[in-house]
Amino acid sequence: MFPSLSTILSGYASISAIIMLLRPIISELIPETLQNQINKKFSYFFSYYFSTTFTFIIEDRWKAVDNETYRAVEAYLPTRVGPTTESLILGSNDSHDLKTPPKTAIAVNSEVKDEFEGIVVTWIPRLKETKKSFWHNEKRYFELTCKKKSRKIVMEKYIPYVLKTAEEILNNRENLDIYTYDQDLGSWESTDFKHPSTFETLAMEPDLKKFIMEDLDVFTKRKDYFHSVGRAWKRGYLLHGQPGTGKSSLVAAIANYLRYDIYDLQLQSVKNDAVLRRLLTTTTNKSILLIEDIDCSTKISHDRSKKKILAEQNQQEDDHSDSDNDNGENHKQRSSATGATLSGLLNLIDGLWSSCGDERIIIFTTNHKEKLDPALLRPGRMDVHVYMGNCSPLIFRKLVNTYLGIKEHELFSTIEDLIKKVSISPAEVAQQLMKRDKPLQSLVKFINRKEKESKRSKNKLLITMWRSMKQ
Repeated sequence: MFPSLSTILSGYASISAIIMLLRPIISELIPETLQNQINKKFSYFFSYYFSTTFTFIIEDRWKAVDNETYRAVEAYLPTRVGPTTESLILGSNDSHDLKTPPKTAIAVNSEVKDEFEGIVVTWIPRLKETKKSFWHNEKRYFELTCKKKSRKIVMEKYIPYVLKTAEEILNNRENLDIYTYDQDLGSWESTDFKHPSTFETLAMEPDLKKFIMEDLDVFTKRKDYFHSVGRAWKRGYLLHGQPGTGKSSLVAAIANYLRYDIYDLQLQSVKNDAVLRRLLTTTTNKSILLIEDIDCSTKISHDRSKKKILAEQNQQEDDHSDSDNDNGENHKQRSSATGATLSGLLNLIDGLWSSCGDERIIIFTTNHKEKLDPALLRPGRMDVHVYMGNCSPLIFRKLVNTYLGIKEHELFSTIEDLIKKVSISPAEVAQQLMKRDKPLQSLVKFINRKEKESKRSKNKLLITMWRSMKQ
């Protein structure tokens, strides 16, 4: 005999009343920490035995580096947006054409359904506030939920499928990203990289261009070789030469050729070596780390003897501050503002931390190679030294073909003769070629004027030297 409905309702009401009476008593008698543990045990028990779903957590960081699986999901998920998706983020940074369709991104806490071999899974991007620190105060992660019985298939088949699809998406993407280090946020900030420079448009000596392209091709295909000889899969380039010789354009051409993102790092903005290591570990694989004008960073361009003198001076100041009983505060302030050091940079590009990541290109640029510490210049750190010289006849013809679309002109021989005698950068030539009215004639006048200025400068220098010798 089953009890009647009224009996069941009466019993439920009595139990509820007893629980309501016992709750404040239990709260008084049992400590809060013990209550929390009991609640966790009950929650775990019911979720384990009665829940039919399983959840994978994919965080943005994996140990001390960025999580490549998280990055793959970021690329994959927008391709699976469908009618069931609750919300999307829309945005565009194309200020030249406001009618350009905006790009989409998955909103935090918005569900995205996906199907694989008859299995339906749910993706939810999450954002969690964490304890504030120097680096960041939030954690990003994805929740991937499936049926418990499908857990093995999701792990062994679906996840590899997502990773493979994401790799194809990243390799065939239209836009690249360029990152800059935000010192206040302590992280990289990105925007679309749309530089038009390619090896096709690049004005440089054909043999040098061919050498660089072949070197890049060999590097990208030698993962197994690098690992077999015990070296990190990376390549270092030093681009040196006077301003206006095309160093930045070459960097852009390399990025567009390899389809690599660029991380533009200004060493002056890095507080110390710990920050430098952190920045390295938060760059992605298949990327370019660009350090421009490295000669302008005094802590890097000083040679080691000067470093030793500076270190001794700092030590003397520390001893003096300690004798004044400042409790180490002055020392702490100086230490926090010391900036990145040569040893820190060497460890980044050729030390143990350089192995954190694969397929990395590190490019340094400088106007004064002679100012750099010899320790930076050896192979393994700067493997390829590329001298970006002044304009030559071949470079001039390439520039004219690119800017004016012509291959022959009566002024070509005159200009080429002038270029052989006068030092002029490709940027200066390009500036004259961009003029609307008679650009070649304008270029001739510009070079002649520059030649006269050069002669006057040499004459002044000779007069100054003669006067000093006479005295």
